Amino acid sequence: MANYGVFDEFRYFVPGDTLPVLRVHGVDVALAICEDLWQDGGRVPAARSAGAGLLLSVNASPYERDKDDTRLELVRRRAREAGCVTAYLAMTGGQDELVFDGDSIVVDASGEVIARAPQFAEGCVVLDLDLPAASAEPARGTVDDGLRIDRVVLSEEPLPAGPPELTGGRADRLDDDEEVYSALVVGLRAYVAKNGFRSVLIGLSGGIDSALVAAVACDALGAANVYGVSMPSRYSSEHSRTDAAELARRTGLNFRTVSIEPMFDAYMAALDLSGPAEENLQARLRGTLLMALSNQEGHLVLAPGNKSELAVGYSTLYGDSVGAFGPIKDVYKTGVFRLARWRNRVAAERGGTPPIPESSLTKPPSAELRPGQVDADALPDYDVLDRVLELYVDRDQGMDAIVAAGFDEELVARTLRMVDAAEYKRRQYPPGTKISAKGFGKDRRLPVTNRWSETAATRPV
Repeated sequence: MANYGVFDEFRYFVPGDTLPVLRVHGVDVALAICEDLWQDGGRVPAARSAGAGLLLSVNASPYERDKDDTRLELVRRRAREAGCVTAYLAMTGGQDELVFDGDSIVVDASGEVIARAPQFAEGCVVLDLDLPAASAEPARGTVDDGLRIDRVVLSEEPLPAGPPELTGGRADRLDDDEEVYSALVVGLRAYVAKNGFRSVLIGLSGGIDSALVAAVACDALGAANVYGVSMPSRYSSEHSRTDAAELARRTGLNFRTVSIEPMFDAYMAALDLSGPAEENLQARLRGTLLMALSNQEGHLVLAPGNKSELAVGYSTLYGDSVGAFGPIKDVYKTGVFRLARWRNRVAAERGGTPPIPESSLTKPPSAELRPGQVDADALPDYDVLDRVLELYVDRDQGMDAIVAAGFDEELVARTLRMVDAAEYKRRQYPPGTKISAKGFGKDRRLPVTNRWSETAATRPV
C-alpha cells in the first residue's frame, strides 16, 4: 500500500487528472502508477471507459509484513473494475530504510491470477497474453469521472505470432519467517552496495542479536566480506567468548578478538566510575573500537539493536548503538529468536551447517556489563513485553486498551513510560530495514522534550 509514513507526497510525470493510454502493437495499454492502485476511483476504473486491453500498474511500494496478501486482493479487485488484464509490476531491492519485495502479479479481467513472480528476487517473466485489439476510433476527451484521456500511438503493427515463452504460473510463496529474513538480507545488501561499501563490521558478543545480524550479513554479502570482533571485558562469560568464535567458525566470517580490559582499566583509573556509568563505559569503549577499525579498514559498522531494545531505551548511546545501519532495528526480540531458529532449521534441512550456536539461542539474554546481569533484571519477559509494545507502538493502542486486553496495569504503565522516555535515544540510532507498518523513525516520532505521558505520570525533561 502507499506508505504515508515514508512519503509526504507523490509526484507523477503526468497530471493527476489525466489517464495516459499507449497504443502498442495494436493494443491500448492504460498506465497507472503506484498510488493509483491503492485509491478508489481515479485512473483504474477509467481504463474501462478508455477501452484499454491492458492496465499496467508500475509500483515501488515498500514491503511490510503480510502486505502480499493485501496486495493480491487489491490487484484482483482493480482488474475487475478496469475490465481488462492487469499487470502489477513491482520493483525489488532497497533504498535507505525501505525494502521492496518484487512479487509482480498478472491477473485477467475477472481477477484470476495468470502469473506471479518471485519475492525478493530480480528476474524476467515473459507472458503471451491474448489481448483485445484497439478500436479503430479510440475514445478521446474525458470519461465519466472527469479524467482526460491522453493517448500516444507508439506502434499500430501487431506483434508477429509465435509460441509463448511462458503461459503463466505462480512462483512459490515464502513463509512468514523466510519473507522477513529475505527482506533483511535484501535491505542490507542494497544499503551496503548503494553507499559504496564492500564489507561490514560487527561486534560479536556471543548473544542472539549480533549472531542474527552476522548470519544476515553473510547471506547478503558473503562471509568473506563480513568482519566480526569479539571485545571481551572482565564481566564477559566464557560461553560468550566461545559462542562468538563458534559463530565465526560456522559461518566462515573473518574473526578477531580485541580485549577492552586495558582501555577500561585506564578510564577507571582516571575517572573512578561506578554503577551505570561504569557499565556504559564498557559499551562505549566497544563502540569506539568498532568505529576506529571502520575508519582504518573501510568497513561499514552494523548496529545489532532490536526493536524491543529501541522501544524501551535498553541500549547505550555511542556504545552498542554505534554504526551506519541497523539490520534488525524493526524486529522485536521474540522475532529475533524466531528468525534465528528458522535460519538454523533451513540450513540443517539443506544439508548445511546451522550458522547460530545453540547456546546463543538458549542462554538468557544479557548485556554482561556487571556480574550475573541478565535482561530480565531490567525488563519484563520479552514475550510479554513484545506483545505490549506491538499494541502501543504498531497499533497505536493507549494504556486503557492494553490493560483491557489482559495485561497487568503496573507493567503496562512502566513499559509505556520507558517507550516515551527513550525517544531521544531512538533519534540517534542509525537507519535500518523497515519491515512493519510502524517502524521507528518518521513513522512514529514523539517530541523529545515532552512532559506529557500516556500514563499521566510526571517524567523529568
